[in-house]
Amino acid sequence: MTKPEFDFRELIKRDREEHIRKQFDGTFLDYLQIVKSNPEVAMLSHQRLYELISCKGVEAVKTEENPRLRRIYGNDIIKKYTFFEDDFFGIDKTIMKIVRYFHSAAMAGEEARQVLYLVGPVGAGKSSLMEALKKALEAASPIYSLKDCPMREEPLHLIPKHLRKDFEEKLNVKIEGDLCPVCRYRLKNQYNGEYEKFPIESTGFSIRSRKGIGVVPPVDPNNQDTSILTGSVDISKIDLYSEDDPRVLSLNGAFNAGNRGIVEFIEVFKNETEYLHTMITATQEKSVPSPGKGAMIYFDGVILAHSNEAEWNKFKSDHTNEAILDRIVRIEVPYCLELNEEIKIYKKMLSKSKFKAHIAPHTIEIASMFAILTRLSPSNKVDPLTKLKIYNGEEILEKGMTRKIDIFELREEAPREGMTGISTRFIMKALDTALSESENDCINPIAVMEALIKSVKELGIGDDEKERYLRLIYDSVKKEYNKILEKEVTKAFIHGYREQAESLFNNYLDHAEAFVNKTKIKDTNTGEELEPDEKFLRSIEEQIGISDTAVKGFRSDVTAYMFFVMRNGGSLDYTSYEPLKDAIEKKLTASVRDLSRIITQAKVRDKEQTQKYNTMVEEMKKNGYCDHCCNVILKYAANNLWKD
Repeated sequence: MTKPEFDFRELIKRDREEHIRKQFDGTFLDYLQIVKSNPEVAMLSHQRLYELISCKGVEAVKTEENPRLRRIYGNDIIKKYTFFEDDFFGIDKTIMKIVRYFHSAAMAGEEARQVLYLVGPVGAGKSSLMEALKKALEAASPIYSLKDCPMREEPLHLIPKHLRKDFEEKLNVKIEGDLCPVCRYRLKNQYNGEYEKFPIESTGFSIRSRKGIGVVPPVDPNNQDTSILTGSVDISKIDLYSEDDPRVLSLNGAFNAGNRGIVEFIEVFKNETEYLHTMITATQEKSVPSPGKGAMIYFDGVILAHSNEAEWNKFKSDHTNEAILDRIVRIEVPYCLELNEEIKIYKKMLSKSKFKAHIAPHTIEIASMFAILTRLSPSNKVDPLTKLKIYNGEEILEKGMTRKIDIFELREEAPREGMTGISTRFIMKALDTALSESENDCINPIAVMEALIKSVKELGIGDDEKERYLRLIYDSVKKEYNKILEKEVTKAFIHGYREQAESLFNNYLDHAEAFVNKTKIKDTNTGEELEPDEKFLRSIEEQIGISDTAVKGFRSDVTAYMFFVMRNGGSLDYTSYEPLKDAIEKKLTASVRDLSRIITQAKVRDKEQTQKYNTMVEEMKKNGYCDHCCNVILKYAANNLWKD
């Protein structure tokens, strides 16, 4: 049975009818009734954007309920906005600052008269944040404006100043702004001042059509024409009308187009300072110059700007720029420094590509690890890899001791962290290279490390920096991957790995608790009361370098933490306490290390070894490996792990 042909004509017709139905076409009197029933339709631009962001939802993360987040943020309140959650990762505090700006501006605070300026390294997400805000406007409900107004201005501007107080009380709104010169002329000459008859229409926002969204790219310093910002005088009409007649004005500049929406300045400080002076009146006085000799024109819009840090530093160093600097809310957009979030970035970008190759476990993790290591500042307190793990919210032991390393001290030590290093674009290009060069439709951590090494060698940076990046790959990333791989192979060798880990965990807890409380353990089979097994406890603790003098403190920490989790309604498993998890996994790894080495490296295996090897391969395939990457990974393991 053939599938019926889709009726495209009906789809087009239905969409067109829906579009016509939603359009509004009436008079100012009709609009007043709309405002009276819903004053929100007359909101200003900052409030509109704030509503678009907040209406999607916000989650206040309770860090006290999440140990990992508590290690990262302490007692800070972290808000996650649904509007940003699918596209932006690892910059929650930056997003909170952006939303705070819009909230304050929506409340008519000082930020309503300030430029929102994002500064950060290349590829950190400045442009993407701007695009998200512009696309939000495009998806917003239509606004009402004076029909055929070049500024698409608010119809309430028609109300004379002496009547505004009365209208404000009746409509429950605050009326701000004045008619543009073109509409003032039309009101007087076309409608004889009868503003109640002025036609009103509904209109949406569009980047492509420059409706409510104006964009200012960097302009050649030798040809900085302010008409790009505020429009021009149409010389073809000079012969028809006088020079001061509004009909000669062509209000098509970025500030005209972006009225009631957004004006974006791309790489803002590449422009000459004189070119940016329009910002001063647009922010503080909420007006922009009209072309020629006309009066100032009211402007209601969000001014967004962004650039890299070098341009910002150059601009702020010139004291003559103080007037503009005083009108800027500066928000840094650093690179992500949280491994789990960095991984999400590349997964999102890869999901949008057409690559269909299989990606072996830990491949993106390894690439993300390198990216973050390049962004971290050196510290005397910890090595780079340990710092990466701390920033990822993992619990770390320092030199076998239970003293925790303070993440806030590390951040205070390097306040500029995240503003330099390898960009996400660099990593994506390396991943693309590995995917493109794959002959088996599969990439793995080894192939990605090779692609990263090749890409770093081709980078146009100083030799010292290049050498530092290569050392990070060889000395940190590769060594950490070897540990990860050894654990992965161990898991594949041990049937019921998690069950054995949980058994070790529960046994350790029982014995540690008895030790701390100076009690005995009751044997579940015989009922006999036994002393805590010191030998068993030490066999676990030695895996992470807990010294004889530190055992008492470590066991007390473990039991205290477990009681804390249970009191707060949390669940316990072997992964609950990071140091103990690490110790148990190392214990299991050590128990099969010799077996793993013999079977993996053996060129010829006997029947029993072959069976164990095949079982291990099947287990690895269950964990996300394909035949090809499993073969590559195990050959790499044979050559690089378990060396005598």
